Amino acid sequence: MGLLAGLLVGLTLGTAAASVDESVESALALDDEPRAEPLAYPDWFKEPFLNLPDDHADAVGAGKDLVVYFGQRRCAYCHKLMDVNFGAPDIVKYTRKHFDIVPVDIWGVAEVTDLTGNTLSERDFALREETNFTPSLVFYDETGAEALRLRGYYPPYQFRAALEYVADDHYQRESFRDYLARGENRMVFGPADLNDQDFFDASPYNLDRSEVPSERPLVVFFEQGDCHACDVLHGEALDQAEIRRQFGEFDSVQLDIWSDTPVVTPAGERTTARAWARALGIFYTPSLLFFDEHGREILRVDSVVGFYRLRNVLNYVSSKAYLDEPNYQRWRMSRAF
Repeated sequence: MGLLAGLLVGLTLGTAAASVDESVESALALDDEPRAEPLAYPDWFKEPFLNLPDDHADAVGAGKDLVVYFGQRRCAYCHKLMDVNFGAPDIVKYTRKHFDIVPVDIWGVAEVTDLTGNTLSERDFALREETNFTPSLVFYDETGAEALRLRGYYPPYQFRAALEYVADDHYQRESFRDYLARGENRMVFGPADLNDQDFFDASPYNLDRSEVPSERPLVVFFEQGDCHACDVLHGEALDQAEIRRQFGEFDSVQLDIWSDTPVVTPAGERTTARAWARALGIFYTPSLLFFDEHGREILRVDSVVGFYRLRNVLNYVSSKAYLDEPNYQRWRMSRAF
């Protein structure tokens, strides 16, 4: 039985709910300021010789897929991945059975040979791959094709599902959003109201900026009911006066990813919240998508986010730094935070 199937069976029988709640609580309890102590990789990670063609050949020869991990030594989210996700014996066992993980330091100067044979520094490789939020993991199948990309930190449930999604070749048949939704829909026991904020605009949601630009940037909150991660975002980061003040400078809209609420997208397309979320590939809630005054997507935050990271994103967008530096990661690196 796969990890996702096993978890769902446990939930259905009511035997795993408590442990799932504990793991989610642990994953979302996050002070995301940079850590004082540098991160140490697990001893079962591959030695970072950074020759990906050789690493990929070794993985395939062992019947595994290759994962490239992009991280930072003092990144709170990277520490969380190691402490919580890779602190779970079942995740470690499943990962070691099906994957070889090669670590890349996004600040590193060591040379990397990518899967096409090009050589560049770790830093330039991370920039090229637009790993805006660490940890980022890129999964490659036996052919060297990208099977899945995770940007940022995800709690154990979504992380387990991602491992199984690639290992069992579900990526060849369906999107990760659809795969994950098949399990998560069984975990929703009834409708629940979304968390409200006084800076959210009311319906109708006409977000069209394709013909007439807006005076302010736009942020769309994709959420759902019975979403503990959404509760944490609203109860912690969005409860901070500085964050609330910054969102007050945006046009801010909240949408339920499963609702049929009519929406006119920033590009002028008439659709529904559900259909738009599907088209965007949104699989994690809460996800925050930022658009400029002309309706072009600037950046999305579709993983666990705390005060420190959210503040940086808001500064990047509100200052219009993206006009001079469209790569958020390069902008952040230039400021060394």
